[in-house]
Amino acid sequence: MQMQRPVGELLRDWREQRRLSQLQLAVLADVSTRHLSFIETGRSQPSREMVQLLAEHLDLPLRERNQLLLAAGFAPVYSQNPLDAAEMSPIRAALRQLLSGHEPYPAVVVDRDWNLVDANDSLAVFTGLAAPELLEPPVNVMRLALHPKGVAPHIVNLTEWRTHLLTRLRRRVALTGDPRLTELYDELTVYPCDLSATGGQHPATDIVVPLRLRQEDGELRFFCTVATFGTPTDITVAELAIESFFPADDHTAQTLIRMRSGAAGARR
Repeated sequence: MQMQRPVGELLRDWREQRRLSQLQLAVLADVSTRHLSFIETGRSQPSREMVQLLAEHLDLPLRERNQLLLAAGFAPVYSQNPLDAAEMSPIRAALRQLLSGHEPYPAVVVDRDWNLVDANDSLAVFTGLAAPELLEPPVNVMRLALHPKGVAPHIVNLTEWRTHLLTRLRRRVALTGDPRLTELYDELTVYPCDLSATGGQHPATDIVVPLRLRQEDGELRFFCTVATFGTPTDITVAELAIESFFPADDHTAQTLIRMRSGAAGARR
């Protein structure tokens, strides 16, 4: 639907979503306000270079930049190869190396919609807590985390972890304007959660908000990092993220090591 709309309308919508005035965007892009106004109203047709320049200063993801180019009558600039394509083999190898190298700690690769792309074996510490229907492809890790049949009942500090995840999702919605992500956000916000239950205050010595997971072996505490590819020119690659969980205390580290050793012994 976006590609059927004039490029000027799309640019105006993105500018307003970024809360920029015509003057502010014109200054950033080093173009005249009059010319920008003419583009937005359809009185002037932007060049390919102008579309790319404005998209850069609007901080648009690669997918949305291609949509602007199509709306302006130009061919897309950025490729979108499936991850299993031959030319993506270096990317797959890099992802597999990162996931394997993070053992015995959990790590997962997700796409733009937070659908599971790949994971290491240690992710079982989370997936083992979820109902089987939530593990049917495509697995959405946001839904897996917050669904009442997922990991949520086992999260000690569900209120603050839920807030963290929903904030990330809300930012992605604002960045992309993707209606699918809006639907996901609306779905997750109605999942039950006792907002008055904090799960106890995390110590003042904590330097990050941990994910606190209730297990038979005691509480496990994690913190998470997110990595992306630095200079992507392919949409699929640009939309991948590697989320790696690290132990936030010695008990968690030792428990994960024992779980990994036990799993390896069972396979033998």
